[in-house]
Order: sequence, then structure tokens, then C-alpha cells
Amino acid sequence: MIDLTRNEAQIRKNAAHCRERNIRLPTFREMKNPENISGAIRDEMKSIGLWDMHPRNLYRVSWKNEPVSEGGNYGAVNAMVIPKEITGVKANIIGLVGKWFPTGAHKVGATYGCIAPALVTGQFDPSSTKAVWPSTGNYCRGGAYISSLLGCESVAILPEGMSRERFEWLQKVAGEIIATPGTESNVKEIFDQCWELKKTRSDIRIFNQFEEFGNTLWHYHVTGNAAKEAFEKASGGRGRLAGSVSSSGSAGTLGFGYFLKDQYPTSKLVAAEALQCPTLLYNGYGEHRIEGIGDKHIPWIHDCKNTDMVVSVDDETVVKVVRLFNEPKGREYLISQGVDPDIVANLGLMGISCIGNMIGAIKFAKYYELGEDDWVVTIFTDSMDLYLSRVEELAAEHGAYAEVSAARDHQRLLDAGLEHMQELGYYDRKRIHNLKYFTWIEQQGREVSELNAQWQDHQNYWNGIFSLESEIDSMIEEFNSLIDQG
Repeated sequence: MIDLTRNEAQIRKNAAHCRERNIRLPTFREMKNPENISGAIRDEMKSIGLWDMHPRNLYRVSWKNEPVSEGGNYGAVNAMVIPKEITGVKANIIGLVGKWFPTGAHKVGATYGCIAPALVTGQFDPSSTKAVWPSTGNYCRGGAYISSLLGCESVAILPEGMSRERFEWLQKVAGEIIATPGTESNVKEIFDQCWELKKTRSDIRIFNQFEEFGNTLWHYHVTGNAAKEAFEKASGGRGRLAGSVSSSGSAGTLGFGYFLKDQYPTSKLVAAEALQCPTLLYNGYGEHRIEGIGDKHIPWIHDCKNTDMVVSVDDETVVKVVRLFNEPKGREYLISQGVDPDIVANLGLMGISCIGNMIGAIKFAKYYELGEDDWVVTIFTDSMDLYLSRVEELAAEHGAYAEVSAARDHQRLLDAGLEHMQELGYYDRKRIHNLKYFTWIEQQGREVSELNAQWQDHQNYWNGIFSLESEIDSMIEEFNSLIDQG
């Protein structure tokens, strides 16, 4: 789970490290509700860019950042409702927008949720230990960024087939970059590299997003509260929250769905994945093009017993919608079909996996025949700013984009049906849970007793993790006091 054992001598050393670098740490309470951040820190941020390597940007690990690149403060949750003219369903689909986090993706939150407890307990020494961030993309970018803000060296591990933009940015921020074979589906190769580092180096601490509960803890509290606020504001308090949809990936983001189920007990949690690598649905394998949602295994931090449905999304549909949403002819076509030009201008706020999440939400709405009073919440983790090279590659491969292509691709989106999805019964969920054994017990050395506790002692196990928020906040506040004491 999350170990909060304290090393008092190292805590004092870490506080001195932060004092020398003018670093203070935000609490979960402040990340959820930035109005709790002091006025002095807010004033400092007026002169700091969203992506600047400045320690005050730790306080921009929030869904409520003002949507500007320079000097912004806070406002409402960044979210976007996708109109029915695009989705073809009666239900309302709303996505939280991750572009306005530092690095342009919400993964900075997951990385902070993993490293902050280790820092304030003294289990991690930022002055002598390198933080290792194994990832299929945005997580290692977020980890390298947060490490830099904390005055810590970092090692980014990601597949060699990820987008050019990821590597170009990491070269400026990460101390080391290790490219592993394959693409987003090749997670085992990332784990193998982690084992190699453990065997050969003593100067590292690996923060594996697929097993670090700080990942899902952050999403449960911070993303979950943001989703609740965005839904209540958009619906005017009159709609019904039918469900939440997110790609499985590391399973950390699914934490927001656990929170929403606690708040709205009739809502459902949907895990999406690529049809070309249908791990949850068919115990399958393969390779796909929905960047950033690593698969071929069940993450240790996935609460399978709390998952209601699995939806597989065809990556060919995702790729076609990428062009529809981002090519000039595609946008012109959507406007001609009655889509608000302001909405069309903002479709670039959805990166590749975001489009996959949207399609998963559409299929979920169709399956349950959701109506106009129903709402589905999903996550737009990043924007197309991080994948512009992919748009160029598609144009080079398939030629110029025309109106007829836009019409065909939009129709493909509207035709997304009920194929390759499953409402999970008790033993369906247990089947998925049991798949953890092969990765985490046989390969990664976790304890089978804990695997069993995740299922058999379900409520105590998972509530025990999510209840740690207040204790971690108290430790962060105490740590900041040590910084102030000099």
C-alpha cells in the first residue's frame, strides 16, 4: 500500500534541501481547492509561466488552473462538453481538460501523488537519489518535470515508438532517457528495464505508476472532486450522473470513478482499452495506436471488483477522428453540420487517448440507452499539442484531407456500436483481477496475500488507501513548517 514510515533524520535533511531551493509542497486540500493556497504564493505565480521550471508550479498541480500559458491563477475546473452533433447520442458527455497542467497533461498529478509521500516521510533523498519514472509517455514527462521542481535528478523510461514531441521535450528536462523496445503495448519491456536498473544501480528509486498507490490516491481525491464539480456545474444540479469512463492504462485515473461511485452510488465505472490489445475484455494481446494507455497486463492498483464495464475502442476509429478534429477540412465539415464554431476551435484540447475515452463514453451511452438528463464524465488527459507530428504523419501516409473524408470519418464515429464491450458480473471481475497474478506475483515479486486482500477484504483494503489523504496532508504541512523554521 502506501508506506508512511518516517525517517526523522532524512525528513530534516529533505526540508533543508527544499529550503535552499525555495520549495514548498501543496497539500491535497490545496490541489482540490486552490482558494486554500496563500495569497503570497498566488502573487508569486503572476510572473511564472505554466511550463516554467519554477518550484511554485507545484501549486499548479490542479484541474483549476486558469487556461493561460503565462501568469495564470485559478478558476473553475477546466472541462468541455462534447455536443450531440458530434457524438450522435442523447446523453451529455463532459471531459476534464488536462492541457492546462504544467507539461500539458494531468500526469503531473499522479507523479506528485507518488513522490510527495516518499519525500515527507524521509523515504526518498532528492539530493542523492534519482527518481525513475517508467511510462508509456506522459507519466515520465510529468515525473521528470516534478523532479526538476523538487531539485532532483530523474530517469525517464518510455517505449521508443512514442511520439517525437515526447522525446524532444524530455531531452531538455530529464537527466537520463531510456527508450525500450516497442510502443504503448510493450509495458513488460519497461518493467524488465526497471529490474535491470535495480540490479545494477544503487542511486535510484523507481516510482512505477502501475503499482504506486499514490497515483490512484491523487486521482481519487483531486480528479474525483474536479469531476464532481464539473458535472454539477454543467448539469445545473438537475442531471443524473450515469457513469465515468477512462482508459485503463496505469489504472490510476480510474480512481476518479471510484470517488464518483462513492458520491453517486448508482453510477457505473467503465474501463476502456484498445480493441487491438483487448487485455481486460479478451485476455488478449497485440499492438495499437492509442498513445499512452499501456496494456497487456492488469495494473496492481486497478480495483477490478469496483469496475462495472469494459469497452474496447478500435484504434482505426480514433486515428480517423484525430484527422476529423484537427484538419481544417474536418473542422469546416463539422461546422457545416451545425457544431458550434467555438467548440470546433477547441477540439484540439483532446489528444489521441482522449478521443478514445470519448468513443468509450459514446458506446457506454448507447449500451444503456442513456437520455438527455444523463451525464457521462470522462478525462481528456492531454491535447493534440503533444501529437502534432502524428497529424503530419497521417497526412503524409494518406494524402490531403477532403470534405468527403471528413463526412466518412464522422459517420464512422456516429456508427460506433455495441460490439466488443461487456457489462461485468461478479466472476467477470474476478477473472480480470486474477490476471494480476501473472504479472505481479510471478514476474514482479508482490505478495499473493496482498493480491487476495484486494479482493477478499475489498472494502477495508481500498478504503484504507483512500483514507490516507488527511494523514499525508498533515505530514506535508509539518514538512512545510520544518522548511520555514530554517
